[in-house]
Amino acid sequence: MRGLKSAAAALLMRSCSNNNKSKPSHSSLTYLQQHSRTFSSSSLPNEDDLENQGARLLKLYKAWENDSNIGFVSLKGSGRAFSAGGDIINLYHLINQGKWEECRKFFGTLYTFIYLLGDQYNYTGGVIISLQVAILNGITMGGGTGVSIPGTFRLATNKTVFATPETLIGFHPDAGASFFLSHLPGHLGEYLALTGETLNGAEMIACGLATHYTHSEKLHLVEHHLGELVTDDPSVIESSLEQYNDLVSLDKMSEREAAETNDPWCNSTLRRLKEASPLSLKVALRSIQVGRFQTLDQCLVREYRMSLQGISKQISGDFCEGVRARMVDKDLAPKNVALRVYYSTRSWNPPILEQVTEDMVDRYFSPLSESEPDLDLPTKQREAFT
Repeated sequence: MRGLKSAAAALLMRSCSNNNKSKPSHSSLTYLQQHSRTFSSSSLPNEDDLENQGARLLKLYKAWENDSNIGFVSLKGSGRAFSAGGDIINLYHLINQGKWEECRKFFGTLYTFIYLLGDQYNYTGGVIISLQVAILNGITMGGGTGVSIPGTFRLATNKTVFATPETLIGFHPDAGASFFLSHLPGHLGEYLALTGETLNGAEMIACGLATHYTHSEKLHLVEHHLGELVTDDPSVIESSLEQYNDLVSLDKMSEREAAETNDPWCNSTLRRLKEASPLSLKVALRSIQVGRFQTLDQCLVREYRMSLQGISKQISGDFCEGVRARMVDKDLAPKNVALRVYYSTRSWNPPILEQVTEDMVDRYFSPLSESEPDLDLPTKQREAFT
């Protein structure tokens, strides 16, 4: 889980038929322009906003659910990233402060939103939002993947950098990652989950994570075109995106993949695996393998359980140490809390794969305590999304 920057600093363009302008609030800006409504939210300066990141999107989408003027949603990030870990440090501080309820709400709200978004075609009582276009320009990781990959259209660019690097901070790929990674060709999902390796926009197209590809220089044209649309017809949006679609050379990608199958590539993969938490590697591997045979809601309920187990420090303190080492102190040397020692390599707890027991992995997948119920998704209103 890397954060939901797309909620903290996002632009959401909703197709509508109203051209009035509304007044901005202190933490967000909403205005109408021709046939598009744009929402820009800014991060609040305190940790209490952490839970509000996912909650803001959930509240907005539910508010738009019954608005006949809104045909689709366009979601994008700001700056150089679509989603790059904007709230992970806040989560780290909340854990250390013992604010368990805020952490629980963060995961619960985010996962619920992802479920409603991903199950949009199977909602028997009306959809939370009929269509979504996610513009994945720049870094696309963690929570941002969760609020984009389940949507209808995912537009990648030449600047897109996709990854699920959670094992490098002692966590597991979450926010629905065990569902969409497990459905990638072959065992690509396991590879991405364990190594945290990146994919560019062309590679996202090749494996199906993205539906369209265009050069970033054309994005202003794409966004302007989407802003002019008044439709809830996916074929209209599809044809609109196709107008700016750039061809991806699969031959060149095949050459690159062939070049990466030599020993240096293998050595690089091994190096990345050795940098990751051994416990997280085993947890992530089982998560992807289990997710291959589960529906989206089953994956999210299980990931919620795994996330709370992972931050509880009852099994291991790898998550907090990983965040501290890579994002707070940035010394890239996680500390073995049990031994109070810093390692230059193999610096996790347990420090090596051989010391990770099956019982430790099993506990990540075990039910929470009686006082901590599982995530309650509105599955009775929907058919299973597979």
